[in-house]
Amino acid sequence: MTRKWAAPAVAAAAAVVATMVVNPTPGASASAPQSAAKSKAPAAKNVIFINGDGMGSAAREAARLHLAGLYGQLTMDKLAASGQLTTTPDDPKSVITDSAAAATAWATGEKTYNGAISVDVDGNKLATLGAQAKANGKATGLVTTAQVTDASPAAFFANTANRSAQDEIARQYIEVSKPDVILGGGEDWWLPKGTPGAFADKPAEDTSEGSVGTKGNLINKAKNKGYTYVNSAKQLDKAKGSKLLGLFANEEMFQQRPEGQGDVYSPVVDLPTMTDKALSTLSKNKKGFFLMVEEEGTDEFAHSNNGARVLQSMQQLEKTVAIARAYVATHPDTLLVVTGDHETGGLSVEEATDTADESGDGISREDGPFSIRGSDRTFVIDWTTSGHTSVDVPVTASGPLSAEFSGKHPNTYVHDVLARILAPRG
Repeated sequence: MTRKWAAPAVAAAAAVVATMVVNPTPGASASAPQSAAKSKAPAAKNVIFINGDGMGSAAREAARLHLAGLYGQLTMDKLAASGQLTTTPDDPKSVITDSAAAATAWATGEKTYNGAISVDVDGNKLATLGAQAKANGKATGLVTTAQVTDASPAAFFANTANRSAQDEIARQYIEVSKPDVILGGGEDWWLPKGTPGAFADKPAEDTSEGSVGTKGNLINKAKNKGYTYVNSAKQLDKAKGSKLLGLFANEEMFQQRPEGQGDVYSPVVDLPTMTDKALSTLSKNKKGFFLMVEEEGTDEFAHSNNGARVLQSMQQLEKTVAIARAYVATHPDTLLVVTGDHETGGLSVEEATDTADESGDGISREDGPFSIRGSDRTFVIDWTTSGHTSVDVPVTASGPLSAEFSGKHPNTYVHDVLARILAPRG
């Protein structure tokens, strides 16, 4: 399907893809779209915010070697500005954040405890960027390979003291915050127990999956409120209108397990395709839009210390960044930000020739070797944990206000910058 804006964006991304030889990825291109003319910066109207969940600096380096080569560069690292974000939560029981507290910091500008979805340490609701953008007349949307009601997207569009209340989060999407585009997994939370939808309960690949909602049939409620509902790639491609709900899996859009133990990364619709559709839908709003995009596999497979699937997830994230970057090239009033909510796995990149495994066997074993694009050399990934770590995460950006992300900042700083576009005062 041809879209007026999408042609240059997809063409630019296609030009990048055309340069690939091994492990195709936009990060391997020698050239990339340029942002707006330097003479006069355009007023900021749109925000594309991309989260590589669990993506620290070492994950980006492993992906760079594997996808772009020894001296190559990832698309996400070609953005004009770069900096670092700290991730410490306001949690009396932990100095290391989870996705809920980290995303709440982004979405509200306030630190909170792990598990909280845009409520403060006392459980009080906080204003979110998603709701503020909507109140400001902008279109809003979320795209993820996790459940659409998972912690990171939820923090921008819902308020609850417990991230596990995903059916309540879904209800708030439809009845309260009303994002225009909702694309990802998590059908189980939209339907009552015993009411399977497009994706069967207790599938062979994971018999624990099945409908568990307690808020009624939220898919039907969404349809009644004007959403076009889709559950396949073909339906998504044909979908029209300004309100779109797409659920493409029972839970996450993959099976997150250790290598060779039933791990699968083969989404019904991939992240670049969902992002492209979201952009074409949201860009119809003349007042601008806010789109939150997330690759969840970078976190979930790191929890399983599955380096092969992490790199596969990073490849999909790279392709998604290329789509977004191409959009910015033809829409210079758009701020693009790429970062991670925290680091997962204590990942380090090591020489394949170093046979000593300092971390030992088991969950923290060495993983690989993995190929380096355009070279006969390899590297290994050494995992040190199956959990999160407290290291800083990189942030890169292009477009209006992108220079603000240079330097080192707390993760709440993301909110401070994005609010200047999405929730301006006065």
